[in-house]
Amino acid sequence: MKRPACSREELITILLAKQMRNGEVGFTGLATGSAAALYITGIPLAAMSFAQHTHAPDLTILLAGWCINPDLSQLRALPGAEFDNALQQLPCEAQMQAYPGHYAVRRGDVDFGFGSGVQVDRQGNINSTCIGDYQQPRVRLVGSILLPEHMTCFGREYLMMPSHETRTFVEQVDYISGVGWPGGEAGRAALGLHHGGPQWIVTPKAIFSFNRQQGHAQLHSIHPGVTPEEVRSSTGFSVDTDEVPATPWPTAEELSLLRRVVNPYGALIPHPEEV
Repeated sequence: MKRPACSREELITILLAKQMRNGEVGFTGLATGSAAALYITGIPLAAMSFAQHTHAPDLTILLAGWCINPDLSQLRALPGAEFDNALQQLPCEAQMQAYPGHYAVRRGDVDFGFGSGVQVDRQGNINSTCIGDYQQPRVRLVGSILLPEHMTCFGREYLMMPSHETRTFVEQVDYISGVGWPGGEAGRAALGLHHGGPQWIVTPKAIFSFNRQQGHAQLHSIHPGVTPEEVRSSTGFSVDTDEVPATPWPTAEELSLLRRVVNPYGALIPHPEEV
């Protein structure tokens, strides 16, 4: 039977949606730049909305820390800023005027979130602060923003990496903006971290999960059309590609729901004919 046409972003979206459970609270912010916005904002929002329309009707989308359960099907384009007029006028269940409002991050009210950076390492540490030595960096970046909370206070974190290259997947990040699994669960516990941590690293080529006892990333699946050699050559730390399954392909029904109901205008994820 012929598989339905599907973009890699749609593939990732539907797989992520299936990891979400009914009654959970998911958080993502608004990123700038086409690739970053797609992976940090568009795909997460589409995945959460897809979950609401299927198996998790009581899942809560917390967008940018203040917009609760927006009607994402009305979007014609991703908002360019966290308080963009288009977002403020988007129908939603509620808008919070005080942060953190009803959902307290440090109280553990957020079950999962989505974050990113310019570097991620084998332990799942993420860097969004600088490239090179912190005192004299080659490049100074946006900073940690909310990543420390994402990686310690949220129940689990999905690291969304729009670029999968050796310069972004490194043996050790130049600066730890968010803590992964250094030394595994015991290592996090020694740091006083008894909650949260990265669940997956999601890239255009593959998905990584974590061996939490040993504290290192391992391949969970490789996207169709990507070879194991491509993954190995693009990853700056050793990775075992033997017997790694392909990321599962969505059904025609799932793709129809994503395109017609969740993302009818292609605002969250470009429709395949637009890619």
